[in-house]
Amino acid sequence: MTIPRRFLPSLSLLMAFEGAARTGSITVAAREMALTQSAVSRQIQTLERQLGVALFLREKQTIRLTPAGESYARQIREALHRISTASLNLRANPHGGTLNLAILPTFGARWLIPRLGSFIARHPEISLNCASRSSPFDFRRDSVDGAIHFGRPYWPGAELTFLMHEAIVPVGSPALLRRCELRQPSDFLRAPLLHLTTRPDAWERWLAAHDIANPAVHGMLFDEFSAISQAAVAGLGVALMPDFLVREELADGTLVAISPPEHLGEEAYFLASPLERSAYPPLQTFRAWLLAEIAGPGTYSLPE
Repeated sequence: MTIPRRFLPSLSLLMAFEGAARTGSITVAAREMALTQSAVSRQIQTLERQLGVALFLREKQTIRLTPAGESYARQIREALHRISTASLNLRANPHGGTLNLAILPTFGARWLIPRLGSFIARHPEISLNCASRSSPFDFRRDSVDGAIHFGRPYWPGAELTFLMHEAIVPVGSPALLRRCELRQPSDFLRAPLLHLTTRPDAWERWLAAHDIANPAVHGMLFDEFSAISQAAVAGLGVALMPDFLVREELADGTLVAISPPEHLGEEAYFLASPLERSAYPPLQTFRAWLLAEIAGPGTYSLPE
């Protein structure tokens, strides 16, 4: 179906509108675009006539977005960003094969990124871009081909590939453990406990698994594992950590495991992808490589 021309404004009109909407000034937008103020003003007026909607309220020498203009500006800004990103990706890899991946920050820094060298060496034709995301998001509003997800096997509108479970271990600094004398699970109730915003009930679940019901837990709150692990190293409290994320600290003695690692619940790591991108060749190649890395040496094979 052909889209009516009036619903497809030219890029120059949209850029003029976005610049004025973002800066709140036609003068500043004109300076950014290397145009005259009157030229940008005419472009915005042309856009308003084409859409049949007033985008700005004009008061003396100032402009202010109308409610319709605010909504339109937000959507146009997202669309221009997607066009810019696609153009940059094409320039970086003119033969195609760009893979945009959203990764969990600490998982990416501690587990994935140190291994990416082998993927890049095997597949130099694929340009891989990574962006941090701490929680699930809407694939329709984010220009990524896949995401590393931790949680239950549920993400509406996405295909999930199971990667691995994790083992959780409570860790603390040697000084804190000496001070608090943590010998059994009930002792944790008198220690400062460190919490992660994306897993707010982790301590309650861990204590319940050790037959401590309805515990009153308290302590500092952090938004990333990297921050909570450093807080534990600094002696601020006890943290529940995936064991593979603190192997270095456990090996050098800056953190001590207070009890053996154990699995809690059905949460796991998954590779999530929009349903319409599941067959995208670079994503298939990355999925095969990722599963092989988890399985161990000698298991890598190209996807069929």
